Amino acid sequence: MRGKKAVRRIIKPDPKYGSVVLAKFINNLMLNGKKTTAQSIVYGAMEKIAESTKRDPLKVFEEAIKTVQPQVEVRSRRVGGANYQVPMPVRGERQDALTFRWVIGAARAKKGQPMAEKLATVLAEAAQGTGDAIRKRDDVHRMAEANKAFAHFARFAK
Repeated sequence: MRGKKAVRRIIKPDPKYGSVVLAKFINNLMLNGKKTTAQSIVYGAMEKIAESTKRDPLKVFEEAIKTVQPQVEVRSRRVGGANYQVPMPVRGERQDALTFRWVIGAARAKKGQPMAEKLATVLAEAAQGTGDAIRKRDDVHRMAEANKAFAHFARFAK
């Protein structure tokens, strides 16, 4: 490894709700540097969540993120000429990254609605423990469970 390790940037909380996690989510949703567009989509989704669930939208968002977060994942390890899918625990930062990716991917995969509505639907479903993002998390956990026999290779991994 050459050079120094990149310093982690401190992300400012979002202007409306004051949440750092929501600010990171907005940054992940953003395309081509259009942050105001991403903010309007997320805030529109939050308003729709507040309308439909009659609850605090930030609480619903945090609940959805918490339920989608993966605990274990499989990583490829080469041992003695064979590749094994080794189950490993997921670090906190990667948990957030995977969660955001799955939620945004599930929203973008839906067709025929504005993005704010699609995102609101995905977040509301995730908070209840259903939907495409939850299915993705369950697939990852199922893969880890199926490959539990190779867990002893994890101690060699970085």
